[in-house]
Amino acid sequence: MRIQLINPNTSADMTHAMALSAKSVALDSTQIIACTPEHGPKSIECAFDEVIASAALLDLIEQGKQQGVDAHIIACFGDPALDAARELADAPVIGIAEAGFHMASLIAHRFGVVTTLSRTLPASEHLLQKYGHKHHCSGVRATDIPVLALENIDPAAYLLLKTECLAAIEQDGAEAIVLGCAGMSNLVKQLSSELPVPIIDGVVAAVKLAESLHQLGLQTSKKGQYGQRVSKAFTGRYAHWSL
Repeated sequence: MRIQLINPNTSADMTHAMALSAKSVALDSTQIIACTPEHGPKSIECAFDEVIASAALLDLIEQGKQQGVDAHIIACFGDPALDAARELADAPVIGIAEAGFHMASLIAHRFGVVTTLSRTLPASEHLLQKYGHKHHCSGVRATDIPVLALENIDPAAYLLLKTECLAAIEQDGAEAIVLGCAGMSNLVKQLSSELPVPIIDGVVAAVKLAESLHQLGLQTSKKGQYGQRVSKAFTGRYAHWSL
């Protein structure tokens, strides 16, 4: 199968790191097509960033659709434009937060989320509620490590991340940890060796869910919420979306 892995920010180095993580768990028969948008923020760390990034992300979804990919992964923990992408795509579209929550709920009674900036905590809590995992979550903790600092994380920042994971386990009662940023994907192996609970990265979780859906022959439903978008004219820089 062919999986389109979309990094919604414009950091090519982060896209490359995500692709390596995805390929490390993918089946030999799975091709990972990693994409970086041409336009948008270098990192997504607030609602404004997310909205701006979403337009370019949807262009990549359409590109993948035209290429006939078998699944799309939105590799940002805010799952930006996920519902819109599902309207646009025929193949499954998986957000890494949703994937991480689902995987964690299968192996732990309660899981903790450890993310980047404190200002993103409400967004993570909203997604937990939306996906029906609020009652599975022991709490969401922030490290206040900027997203781009994760590309080449220094020892002090790594220690801060590990300390918040330990606090989630020892103070909040987390039985597993979901990492709240795609940029943390390359830290799973080290954290797993140093912490006493499973560490879950949404990027690799999404890859395995995408492969499962493909093997089961399941596509995005086009009835109701994710039906074809409404036909209308668009103007200006979005004229290419006119139907």
